[in-house]
Amino acid sequence: MKKLLYASFLLSVTVCAQYKDFNLIKEVKVKNKGVVVSAHPLASEAGSKIMKKRGNAFDAAIATQLALAVVYPQAGNIGGGGFMVAVTSDGKKLALDYRETAPSKASFDMYWDKKGNANTDLSQYGRLAVGVPGSISGMFETLKYAKLPFSKLIEPAIDLAQKGFTITEQEADLLNRHQDDFKKHNKNKIVFINDKGWKAGDLLIQPELAETLKRIQKSGEKEFYEGKTAELILAEMKLGNGIIQAKDLKSYKTKERKALSFDYKGNEIISMPMPSSGGTLLAQMLKMASYEDLSKYQQNSAEAVQIMVEAERRAYADRAEYMGDPDFTADKTQMLISDEYLKNRWKSFNPNQATLSKDVGTIINQPKESTQTTHISILDKFGNAVSITTTLNGYYGSKTVVSGAGFFLNNEMDDFSIKPGVPNMFGAVGGEANKIEPGKRMLSSMTPTIVLKDGKVKMVVGTPGGTTIPTSVFQAIVGVIDFKQNANFSINTPKFHHQWLPEVVKVEYNFPETTIKTLEKKNYKFEKIKQIGKTEIILVDDNLNIHAVADGRGDDSVGVE
Repeated sequence: MKKLLYASFLLSVTVCAQYKDFNLIKEVKVKNKGVVVSAHPLASEAGSKIMKKRGNAFDAAIATQLALAVVYPQAGNIGGGGFMVAVTSDGKKLALDYRETAPSKASFDMYWDKKGNANTDLSQYGRLAVGVPGSISGMFETLKYAKLPFSKLIEPAIDLAQKGFTITEQEADLLNRHQDDFKKHNKNKIVFINDKGWKAGDLLIQPELAETLKRIQKSGEKEFYEGKTAELILAEMKLGNGIIQAKDLKSYKTKERKALSFDYKGNEIISMPMPSSGGTLLAQMLKMASYEDLSKYQQNSAEAVQIMVEAERRAYADRAEYMGDPDFTADKTQMLISDEYLKNRWKSFNPNQATLSKDVGTIINQPKESTQTTHISILDKFGNAVSITTTLNGYYGSKTVVSGAGFFLNNEMDDFSIKPGVPNMFGAVGGEANKIEPGKRMLSSMTPTIVLKDGKVKMVVGTPGGTTIPTSVFQAIVGVIDFKQNANFSINTPKFHHQWLPEVVKVEYNFPETTIKTLEKKNYKFEKIKQIGKTEIILVDDNLNIHAVADGRGDDSVGVE
């Protein structure tokens, strides 16, 4: 595969808002420049500056993730985990799995009371909810494809933690909403507690986190999993009912998996395999939708939405029954994405009415993860493309900060089926394939994705949003390929989501009323919600112009080399 080289100039930029420390850049059009799209302008800037210092997309990915751990603590992290899908300039396809794992002392009934009832508070808050973190391991695995030393890549994050940054209105509101949680689930005072209340423009300084990052800068991955930081994590476990042991941290390893690759109308879609269900769901939905001619319809028309909703319903029914960590559960991906299987699934589609749920699936509903994830899309001037989704699970994870280390720990254990048939923190229920087992990685819906056309990068895309992630990526890809929409419209158009059960199509408030009314006559039920995901997209057009767009639903921003 030839390296992609673009002529060096900035074509256009759209600045949405200006703050004291940064600009919110929502859209750029460039050639021969690297671009980073993430949930925070300072993180996107950290990644783009690394590329200016001769770093590539992998260098930028590490720097951006570390910066997000500082400036976007609700989801950016070193105490959580994630997935990376990448395509190198010479055509190699990568899929890195640094999802958290269940501690060695975990058991299938660890969240049950004496009567056998699930205590979901224990899987959602505090130290017992924490899975073994994978983010730092994932970044060091990514370093194999980077050009610069880790010590340079972590410098922007250290600087942001030491000097602080001004928070936005959205960040202030979120911190204020979780003050009681922070006080309840931390033994010691943490920097995120502000008795006077946070407001936009306040300076957030994180000295303990800065020292943690400096230790990692000096001693590397081993510092986090075996050094002082590991000791602080273990000490935090002992302050409550946490069960992570030294051997759990020491034995954690990122896994390089075979990227899931499939064709969609002459485009090669590359996404994450199990234990993320995202790639498999995306393949199922795109393939089933291709059995109808979506291009005949307008985006978000009743006809198009019905086809896509029915594809979503069938895919999510399969998620509950078949999907889990492939090291513990038989991986049935190839069967699930085969045309033979999917055409049979699609036989029950009826354009005149909603398919009955009993004809879609028979098993209990799947777990629904937190929507509080974060995504990074990156493309460099050399042709390397990186798509990363990472998370703590809920906002601020377990709400517990490691005393003396300054970072939040995840509450990822709630993504397991804590008891088949019992809803998790977001009201959904899981099956046996995703039950808790020591060392197992919990099922995810994260869907970092790259699209190739004729072997060249066409799109880098992904989003937060829990179980809505695959459907949002599905809609973005269909928007570009079938509806011929530009990058901005494909992600900022009103979204919808159906996951089989509950029997409702969730739509954003500005979703077309005509579509809703038409489909209600076909027995579809609708629920309006404020927001579905925050998609970050990079699209390369036929003239090799690079269009990078940050979702308009948050403080997301584009960084340019």
